[in-house]
Amino acid sequence: MAATRRGCGAACAGATPGGRRRPAADRVQRPRGGRAVSGPLLEAAGLGKTFGGGALTRRSPVVALRDFELGFADDEARIVALAGQSGSGKTTAAQLVLGFAHPTTGEVRYRGRSLRALGRNERREFRREVQAVLQDPYGAFNPFYRVRHVFDVAARNFGVADATRAVADAFAFVGLDASRFLDRFPHELSGGERQRLMIARALLLRPKLIVADEPVSMIDASLRASILDIIIRLNKDEGISFLYITHDLSTAYHIADDLVVLFEGETVERGPARTVIDSPQHPYTRTLVESVPDPDVRWTRAPAAVE
Repeated sequence: MAATRRGCGAACAGATPGGRRRPAADRVQRPRGGRAVSGPLLEAAGLGKTFGGGALTRRSPVVALRDFELGFADDEARIVALAGQSGSGKTTAAQLVLGFAHPTTGEVRYRGRSLRALGRNERREFRREVQAVLQDPYGAFNPFYRVRHVFDVAARNFGVADATRAVADAFAFVGLDASRFLDRFPHELSGGERQRLMIARALLLRPKLIVADEPVSMIDASLRASILDIIIRLNKDEGISFLYITHDLSTAYHIADDLVVLFEGETVERGPARTVIDSPQHPYTRTLVESVPDPDVRWTRAPAAVE
């Protein structure tokens, strides 16, 4: 893990030198109704989630998450990695943050208000500003609709101005040509193309936060770097925060600002990503770090001098 964090490959060729924001003409257009409000964008306060239990089920309750805390500021774009093995509570935390499920304890607050208390217009704004890119790129599209349908529905529901241009810009940002992909069916796309399209769909709405649940776990290793480069560019060039959920600490090390480690539903360690991974304090974190494969010594060792 000695490589420089946030190093971009070919997919970053369009990034502005020095990490500066792109000129307004080059940015993806913001939908109508966007607003700039100071203060926390999203807060998870003491979240807990218990499944099962009760006399009818005859099963012992399963505590999937305990006292989970997380926050994203409105004026500071950060990438927070949430790491842990399968069953650690990562996806449960994502579902609660997105409002897909209700917590058993605690609450999620959007701009200071509990998600449960949001009115219709506030919830619509929440849905625009907090987007999801889920793990399975193959299950994200309805096989009976062309790609165009996904973008048309999003643009119509959220009032995207100049939708044709906005869609083209979103496609271009993820390295795809809208004219070549809009009329295709999902079965005509590779896993990497589908994942790029899901990111483009989220970008179309100009969100403040994207919850990315294992976005590279189901695509070829050769394509993972390009998806990670897109996430880095969205963060640096477009000012979008990410909750990046992963079991792979090597990717978290290279793209994340902060790292939260979950074990059996509990937060066991948190802090700057490089600090946590370079100097893990909890035994479970050390186990995760030690499980990351090192490059083959044959590829990293300098050749011996020839006498």
